[in-house]
Amino acid sequence: MAEGGSPRVTAVVVTYNRRELLLESLAAVTAQTRAPDAVIVVDNASTDGTAAAVRARYPAVRLAELSCNTGGAGGFAAGLALALDDAADLVWLMDDDTVPEPGALAALLAARSGYAPRPPALVASRVLWTDGRPHPMNTPRAKPFATGAERRAASAAGCLPVRSASFVSVLVDGGVCRERGLPQAGYFLWNDDFEFTTRLLRGQAGLLCPASVVVHKTRTFGSTDTDPGERFFYEVRNKIWTLRGRSGLAPAERVLYGGSTLRRWARTFARSGDRATLRRALARGVAAGVRTRPRPTGEVLAAAG
Repeated sequence: MAEGGSPRVTAVVVTYNRRELLLESLAAVTAQTRAPDAVIVVDNASTDGTAAAVRARYPAVRLAELSCNTGGAGGFAAGLALALDDAADLVWLMDDDTVPEPGALAALLAARSGYAPRPPALVASRVLWTDGRPHPMNTPRAKPFATGAERRAASAAGCLPVRSASFVSVLVDGGVCRERGLPQAGYFLWNDDFEFTTRLLRGQAGLLCPASVVVHKTRTFGSTDTDPGERFFYEVRNKIWTLRGRSGLAPAERVLYGGSTLRRWARTFARSGDRATLRRALARGVAAGVRTRPRPTGEVLAAAG
């Protein structure tokens, strides 16, 4: 616990070669009306002077420099591990291109304390793009089988019940993380947040807090079904890994999310200008998803120093 009995909150920001955006994000994080008690930056072996800039501008920030790029999945696994080792009660996770509004963390904490009968495992922010529109890439999935009691409890806290959330501003409970484990570092990128948050929320409450607002400064406005090119491999492989996994999704949820995944892939192909690349990535992703398992998180992090 922090001073005064309030929960100790550690912010974790994962970065790779986006120095200026990271500095803007850190400026917003450290200027919160309720500032985090500690800030950790995980640098995925950037080559643009990120580490030196953080040390110069934010000497109080804990900088974890990985020896190789482990992707968002490895970065968040490393950052969460460090935060939990530093006795964090709550961990605020975000990408380096996330700029939270001044009251974003305070709103997350208020929503968490206003939820009964027990605190939720996670609370996610409302994510906007640079022009103020809701960002489709980061919309948490509503809880499909939420009970009336769950909806009323969420509404009383000014929130909505969710089944998963993205790593673009989500406050997670340290105790539940210690019990359920770290994100799957072997995913590298895509679906690591879906796998982790569904695992975290199995039998637990999760909330979307509209009062907590962040801006996600992606280059373009769009969802994950926007033409991904070769990276579609990670979407396919990692989603198959997630649907094959045992800890996150119930059998009925596997059917539900499996169907929605197939529809999204169909949209991706329909909108693509390079379907040949997508077909190759799909074939490789299916083969890897069926024949292999994610590399263990501890092994990935040990290799990254």
